[in-house]
Formats: sequence, C-alpha cells, structure tokens
Amino acid sequence: MDMLAAMSVFVRVAEAGSFSAAARQLRVGQPAVSKSVAALEERLGTRLVLRTTHQLSLTEDGLRFLEAARGALDAAAFAEETVSGVKTVPHGRLRLAASVAFGRLILVPRLNRFFARCPDVEFELVLADRFVNLVEEGVDVAIRIGELTDAGLIARRIGTMRRVTVARTDYWKKRGTPKKPADLKDHDCLVFTGLSTADTWEYSGPNGPLSVKVCGPLRVTTSDAMREAVLEGLGVGVTPRWFWPNGELGDGTLACALSDFEPTPRPIHAIFPERRLVSSKVRAMVDFLADDFKRVPALSEG
Repeated sequence: MDMLAAMSVFVRVAEAGSFSAAARQLRVGQPAVSKSVAALEERLGTRLVLRTTHQLSLTEDGLRFLEAARGALDAAAFAEETVSGVKTVPHGRLRLAASVAFGRLILVPRLNRFFARCPDVEFELVLADRFVNLVEEGVDVAIRIGELTDAGLIARRIGTMRRVTVARTDYWKKRGTPKKPADLKDHDCLVFTGLSTADTWEYSGPNGPLSVKVCGPLRVTTSDAMREAVLEGLGVGVTPRWFWPNGELGDGTLACALSDFEPTPRPIHAIFPERRLVSSKVRAMVDFLADDFKRVPALSEG
C-alpha cells in the first residue's frame, strides 16, 4: 500500500470527523476512504478509528498516530519542495485559525487576491474566539493578536492591531465625552473577556503608559458580539480600527474619544505548530498577509 497516501486519507478523516465528509473533500467514494483506513489499520495491527452509527472517534493509538502522520506528511512535502527548488507552486489544503471577527472582516475579503496568486491552494478557516490547539486540531497556522506568553511557540510578527475608544455618536451626546481615561469610570464600558486584560484598559498617553479599571452592563466572550454591542449603543468599547470597514467611523454613526490616549497597540503574529515544517502554502499565505498589512494603517505601526 502507498503509506503516505493512506496516512493522508486517515488525517483527512480525523479532521473532517466522518468518512463521508472526508470522501467529499477528497472527491472519491466513501467506500474507498473506508477501505484505505481499514488497510492502514491492518498494516499497523491496531484500531485507529471507532465507528458508530452517528459519530466517529479516534482510539488512543489513533490519536498518537494522527500527530505522527501529520509530521510525516509535512516532512514529505518539505522534502519534495527542497528537491524541486524554490519555484515549487504552493498547493493543497491550508487550515488557518483566527478569531471570528478577524477572519470575517480581514481574512475573507483578502482571499480572492490570494487565490489569484496561489490558485492551487484550498482554504479551511477555523474561526473561534479561543486559543485553538494547533496540533490537536490539525491547524497549519493561526493568527493571534496580543503578546505571546508561551516561549515555546514558533511565531512571526506580521502586523500591529491599532485600536480606538469608540461609541455611538448619540451615546456620547447623552453621556458626555471623556477627556481622559479616568473619566471612563462614569461610563458604561463594554468588556471583551477574550483578552487577558479584560476590564483593565491600557493606554499610551502624552506622559507615558497608564491603565484604568472599567465596568459596565455587558461582558461578551466573542469579538463579533462586542462589535454589535457598540453599534447598538450599549456603551463604550475599545475596538480594533479594522472593526469598522463600512465607514461607521466616518458617516456619523460612531465617534472616537480620547484622541490623545491611544489604546496600547497589540502585535499580530502568525503561529506555527511546534515540530511541524512550514510548507510553501503556509509561507505563501503568511508572506501575503505580512506584505498586505504594511499598507493598512489599522494593521501596521504606521
């Protein structure tokens, strides 16, 4: 049997969560997928997959083999690229993880331009406002915003998230506009719990960095919910500038406050799984984003 081909099918089954879904992705019949996994199990002398009527799960051996198989496939692809030279065309499926809002507002609008450059790459976006385990979930690269606390991560900085203190214009008219961060104690502040700082907002002011403890009527766990809460006039938010691609900051719907006190910018990193080789498709995507972000003030130091 072709061991690499069988491992590729097994990895696709594990990531897709079913034989039928893997068959659709591979554009083959389900019996062919089942036969490939069964032949792999026979060769290895162990059960990798537990099959039931309604779901599929991996055995302990299956989980161990999954990580090893991913590593072997990465190594094979890297070896092929090395021999083929730098002109290897990026190809294959790329699993990229990011927060919901970043994926929807930043990544998806750029995909057409990326596909024009790399037409043989197929994307799977894993969007969630949580830290995705790259190895366990088979993610090739993740976009994370903020300082990295895990020294073991393999990362490349590709941009900077610039932020603003913002609310609906009619909210400011009703409640008054703060002149300094300390004035936020008199306002309904919307707290995004997905950040480690959460209800402590950090600013860079004329006299250096400062922070203020805030509170309000609403705490949210997703970035999209924060965006909608600001649009609904529920209070004040510290949000990325890229939250507002439809011109809400210029058409009078929203207004920024504390222009002399910028919320501390946060780095944007591309994160790679440990012990995984970086393929040409991943390098192409990360290079594309890093180059593109340089041209966007909301996503760069400029």
